[in-house]
Amino acid sequence: MSGIPVLDLSLLNGTTEQQAKFRDDLRRATHEVGFFSLIGHGVPTELIDRAYAAARAFFALPESHKLAIENVTSPHFRGYTRMGGERTLGRVDIREQIDLGAERPAVAMTADAPDYWILEGPNLWPEALPELRAVSEEWIARLDEVGMRLLRTWAEALGAAPDTFDAAFERPSPYLKIVRYPGVSAEQPAQGVGAHKDLGVLTLLSVEDGKAGLQVEKDGEWIDVVAPSGAFIVNIGELLEIATDGYLKATKHRVVSPAPGTERISIPYFHGPALDAVIPTVELAPELAAEAPGITRDPANPLHAVFGENWLKSRLRAHPNVVEAQHPRLLVGA
Repeated sequence: MSGIPVLDLSLLNGTTEQQAKFRDDLRRATHEVGFFSLIGHGVPTELIDRAYAAARAFFALPESHKLAIENVTSPHFRGYTRMGGERTLGRVDIREQIDLGAERPAVAMTADAPDYWILEGPNLWPEALPELRAVSEEWIARLDEVGMRLLRTWAEALGAAPDTFDAAFERPSPYLKIVRYPGVSAEQPAQGVGAHKDLGVLTLLSVEDGKAGLQVEKDGEWIDVVAPSGAFIVNIGELLEIATDGYLKATKHRVVSPAPGTERISIPYFHGPALDAVIPTVELAPELAAEAPGITRDPANPLHAVFGENWLKSRLRAHPNVVEAQHPRLLVGA
């Protein structure tokens, strides 16, 4: 059981009635729950299989190979994060991962350049595993297509023009993590990833078939989510909630560590706009605007209008060791 709604993207290739049904289901799922499983997405099973094979091969590399591309050597927060090297809400997450983004040259940081431009630059790739780059870049390209199709459909479902978000994503900032959660023996559920809302626009998560661990908050309780085979788990981020005055819902979620003797590999993709983009406000249809509750602001976690400012804030909090090594002037509280 998925635990969340299941939507079929292939309906958008069908009749007018099927297209309308998908738009309505998409709007309802993200208004009421904020999460859904996506089937019929068109991402080839062969690509998914290659991605997980490359992920397992990467995590099986000798530690020296992984540490050779450790993120503390990257001013762009790319590369390998050793076990326990990332934090959520100040607490250590029990996972190892590699972080990847758009392969671009580093930005020349002038005195008046916003700090968030440090996030743009080249990735760190393991020399012993060239197939990881090939499959990761193909994954990003495929998920970019799915993400934009969803955003255009959301806009229509909310009564706005389908190209509402296009300009913000002309030069997108995709971000990909390949993550391994080890089995943990603990009396209480161990923190694979602590409870949080995604701060960006849209996340598409792939998890190994049948693997539990993801939990989504619904009506004050944590529900377990296991997606159908080959599906992506999709959730919106806080910037899309803000763009709709709270009509679409960014939902808290967490990952509980797997049982001892097992592991869990997942591949989350974050569909981000240009670093200097501002997500446009959606002009809701009147009947939907009447159901928009507005935005609840958290003084401890301010959200900025410019996407790059939010993404940089996230990186600074999650990876203080990278900040200390590469950008000590940006240390929180410095």
